[in-house]
Amino acid sequence: MTALKLLSAGAVKGGVSQIAAACARATGTPVEVAFTQGHRLRQRIIDGEAADVVVAPDKLMNEFAAAGRIVPATRALVGRSRVGVVMHRDAPAPDVGNTEVFRRALLTASAVVHNDASSGIYVAQLLERLALKAPLGERIVVVNSGAAIMETVAARGAGAIGLGQISEIMVMIGKGCAVKMIAPLPDDIQHVSVYHAAACSASAAPEAAASLARELTSDAAKTIFAATGID
Repeated sequence: MTALKLLSAGAVKGGVSQIAAACARATGTPVEVAFTQGHRLRQRIIDGEAADVVVAPDKLMNEFAAAGRIVPATRALVGRSRVGVVMHRDAPAPDVGNTEVFRRALLTASAVVHNDASSGIYVAQLLERLALKAPLGERIVVVNSGAAIMETVAARGAGAIGLGQISEIMVMIGKGCAVKMIAPLPDDIQHVSVYHAAACSASAAPEAAASLARELTSDAAKTIFAATGID
């Protein structure tokens, strides 16, 4: 039996993995899931890579719709992800409850770690906006994935602070990575990423693709996503 191919942004990995596996069990049709960063996902879909379903930030979905890469009627909300502050699990937790104390905490960090995906681009802009880029200098560490944020913070020890999607923090904690989430970013500097799912227009199994997209955006799916940090 031919498998369905699902391309997804990494921030929603926890819920997408569970729902894809449940759909495969229920239908008997295998679902192959590939997770990647938003800018790489964009390139793969725009370049016409064969896929059945895509899960991506809403801005990318707008591009995919404009390029005719998705079936618009199947597009619906998966959920929203926010950015959290993460440290080594044995580190004392600083106060990051408002922007000023958050800024002071970063200034004392031995490293500030973020990735180069969409949330990481926001973090880089935030560091500039808070006048932190110059004083932090080489203490800013940019890695290539959400998982790598947590792995780097764990490896660098108690002085390092990571800034990544809460959903990805929860996945890595669940895998035993030696980190803990301190808090979400303060509300006035928080970044919310909105994710949608849709069937791809090039799918060779359009009905099955549409069904999988519906499952990913159903009320039952929202309960699963909520447990992984996606609301």
